[in-house]
Amino acid sequence: MREPSGELEVDVAVIGAGSAGLVAYRQASKHVDNVVLIEGGPYGTTCARVGCMPSKLLISAAEAAHSAHHAGQFGVYPESVRIDGKAVMERVRSERDRFVGFVLESVENIPEDRRIRGMARFEDANTLVVEKGPRIRAERVVIATGSRTNVVPFLNDAGSRLVTNDEVFDWQSLPESVAVFGPGVIGLEIGQALARLGVRVKMFGVGGAVGPIQDPEIRRIALETFNREFFLDPDVETTGIRELENGIEVSYRDKDGGQVSEVFEFLLAATGRRPNVDGLGLENTGLALDARGVPEFDRYTLRCGESPIFIAGDVNNELPLLHEAADEGRIAGANAGTYPEVQTGLRRTPLSVVFTDPQIAAVGLTIQQTDARCRGCFAVGSVNFENQGRSRVMGKNRGLLRVYGEHGTGRFMGAEMFGPAAEHIAHLLAWSAQQRMDVTEMLEMPFYHPVIEEGLRTALRDLHDKLKLGPESSEECMDCGPGT
Repeated sequence: MREPSGELEVDVAVIGAGSAGLVAYRQASKHVDNVVLIEGGPYGTTCARVGCMPSKLLISAAEAAHSAHHAGQFGVYPESVRIDGKAVMERVRSERDRFVGFVLESVENIPEDRRIRGMARFEDANTLVVEKGPRIRAERVVIATGSRTNVVPFLNDAGSRLVTNDEVFDWQSLPESVAVFGPGVIGLEIGQALARLGVRVKMFGVGGAVGPIQDPEIRRIALETFNREFFLDPDVETTGIRELENGIEVSYRDKDGGQVSEVFEFLLAATGRRPNVDGLGLENTGLALDARGVPEFDRYTLRCGESPIFIAGDVNNELPLLHEAADEGRIAGANAGTYPEVQTGLRRTPLSVVFTDPQIAAVGLTIQQTDARCRGCFAVGSVNFENQGRSRVMGKNRGLLRVYGEHGTGRFMGAEMFGPAAEHIAHLLAWSAQQRMDVTEMLEMPFYHPVIEEGLRTALRDLHDKLKLGPESSEECMDCGPGT
């Protein structure tokens, strides 16, 4: 592998040892022997270190506290609920480190001479220079460098009191108060969890977005629901941020235009992530780059233009989700291994879940995409969970599910949901969409009683009627009945 000149010559170089990079390395290695994995940062994926797993650990603690505080609705009255912030964060860090350990074991199973440490930079489309490492001539390259937190510049006025979501999980205990900027997926999950753990939370946004929700009706009910627990203004005018000796002062205008100033212990910047492309020297590759410096690519092959370079995972700025990163790593790695033979890979039905309470889920096409795809010839079926049987039994009867179907074909196009068990209902809907089922076929599937999924049947019946696919559903047919 190493030439007399000191250069390294390889068939495939994979830059980045995160979720996409590790999968790409394994896939490429199935086709060629001469593959190297380059990593300039710490080993351990974003998901395991600072993403999905530690956030769910914090959310689980918050759910336990919330359930205890609200047990009175069932006639159960805990004498007292005490939240030990130090113990909460100790468990988060301990379990987080355990998940990271599994990733490290996976990396260590890769032969040492195939692992190269250091930041890589393109000298040209086939040449990589690794900081304090070798110069690598690679016939093909997979870029899988991931992403990092993006801090909006004006938030830097918080100084030493500014934290990012990557840093939250290293807290030794829980703070007294946090101002959260960015009501996206990360902000909503962490912000609600902190509020339920006794932290005073206020959340600020710009532009009106609430998480990834695209359906206006679902956004409205989600905003109302979150504001029952903590302050959330998705479109606020922030007039100042100032670091104080004992915290940070946030000044903003309330909905009546009045000036408000409050002091918080920390400011959490949850203003999205940015792809790790700066410093890669992509300008030396001849690739066409978009406004963020990300190479243009084919999402079905992950190939960048007509080059031998492929891109996978968060770095391509398309779908920053672990299952998508794994799929992309599989496609990019296999194509890099078999190049110049390049094949399209399986791209699954879009599926995303936000682990707030109620949960947020999106499947398939958004309502706007459905409108465009169907040229306006579509209908919407819905169910409000307020009176859904099992949801009321559980005390989780808050939320809305909306499903979209095409006139004429009756095909199910997509859905958005804010409500109980959304993570499970979303999977049923994603499987249905990937199988290209129509609404009638979906209604022929079994529904047990009493389950929250009966609410899905209600929404599908409503959609079935609006699409005029057959006789209208009987008004007497109730979700909490025998399911006739």
